[in-house]
Amino acid sequence: MQKINRNVVLALLSLTSLVFLLFQLCYYKFYLSQKNGAAFSKVRGSQSGQDSTRWHVVRKFLGLISSHNIPVYLIDPLILGLVDKDIDQIRSSPDGPSPECKYFCAPRDFTTFALLDKTWKHEVGLFRTAEKMGFQWLKIINKDPRLDGMDDLSGMEIPLHYIFKLASHAIHLVVFYERSGNFLWHGPLRLKQHMDRKFVPFRKLHFGRYPGAYEKPDLLLVSIDDLKVQIPKNPSSFLEEMSHSRFLECRYREARAFFQLYPDDASLDAVEFRKKAKSLLHLAALTLNNLGVKFWLSSGTCLGWYRQCNIIPHSKDVDLGIFIRDYKAEIIPAFQKAGLPLKHKFGKVEDSLELSFLGDDVKLDIFFFYEEDDHIWNGGTQAKSGKKFKYLFPKFTLCWTEFVELKVHVPCETLQYVEANYGPEWKVPVKMWDWKSSPANVQDNGVWPVDEWDDVIQIY
Repeated sequence: MQKINRNVVLALLSLTSLVFLLFQLCYYKFYLSQKNGAAFSKVRGSQSGQDSTRWHVVRKFLGLISSHNIPVYLIDPLILGLVDKDIDQIRSSPDGPSPECKYFCAPRDFTTFALLDKTWKHEVGLFRTAEKMGFQWLKIINKDPRLDGMDDLSGMEIPLHYIFKLASHAIHLVVFYERSGNFLWHGPLRLKQHMDRKFVPFRKLHFGRYPGAYEKPDLLLVSIDDLKVQIPKNPSSFLEEMSHSRFLECRYREARAFFQLYPDDASLDAVEFRKKAKSLLHLAALTLNNLGVKFWLSSGTCLGWYRQCNIIPHSKDVDLGIFIRDYKAEIIPAFQKAGLPLKHKFGKVEDSLELSFLGDDVKLDIFFFYEEDDHIWNGGTQAKSGKKFKYLFPKFTLCWTEFVELKVHVPCETLQYVEANYGPEWKVPVKMWDWKSSPANVQDNGVWPVDEWDDVIQIY
């Protein structure tokens, strides 16, 4: 009798354990997994339910923004890289390139989309709907730099990034704004002190480390993995832009401090010069951009941007830099066609090339830069003596900025660039400037052979 009771007890315990285990599985599947957004069925072509989590989150997000008529487009660099390889097939097939879930089923922590600010303003309803769909969300705001200026530094805060999280996947929605230079800009992702820094892996996000500048993209509606999404019409061009998109703001706070020490020249001559210099800079940028030649603000023009957010009125010219590797023979005829005659040509492509064009009583100097192992330099030539000069700079990269309503490059390492040229006292205005001796980085570089003068010293 005792033996039978023992078996019954063991059987009852085993049955109870099994029921409890089944209850835990059901509880996880139908409650916890739904609460955390982790219970997803397979999508066609995926290898496992786990692989389709990302696809389902993206699908729900696209449904969310579609219900609120928000036109977003895909800017995720890893997906666009894959799409670019198949772009012809994707364009020609309304249902996508293949039945396999190839793009949105790779397990990743986040997927990135873009939103143009002017196309949408009603965020409260979106967040309510997102919460009903199971999303957690986060909004990152910061000051609007477009409102900064010499008279006001109190720009209001604007949304820069939204993050929608469901299950183990997040949607990073980057907000783009139009700038006066007719380009798109996005801000950095800077968390406030009270925000959860473990909400998503913020350091992995592609569009948050620093501000970025982009041309307005043409968009293409395509079907990818059975999902209708808009993408940049030329993914490879967008990806190339992304790799060189870093943006630097003008330093208005420092410029205001500068003008407190050195009041700005508001004379009619100064106003007229700045007007002509701005027009010349816009024309030069248009000409070089049409040629596909990358350039940046150099010398006094770069100093004016960095020190006082404006053109220096006593500089009397506009200075641009171009790497010699980007030189094109079409530069001179293109400027002449634009109405800017060649004033002088010094040096040659292999050594110390320098071009100067004449605008409306304002000179445009283009300096070509040569890259060595540990430094970069540009050359100078004295016409009457044939003497050569070399100006040494530490190596630098290029960033975008906005200057006189123009999207233009400047050295990212601007302080080092300016200090190399103008020394540690670059903050102090100098009106008497000798290009042969005043620069802190100038050194003698020999003399052009007399038999080369006709080629390397050309004055018009």
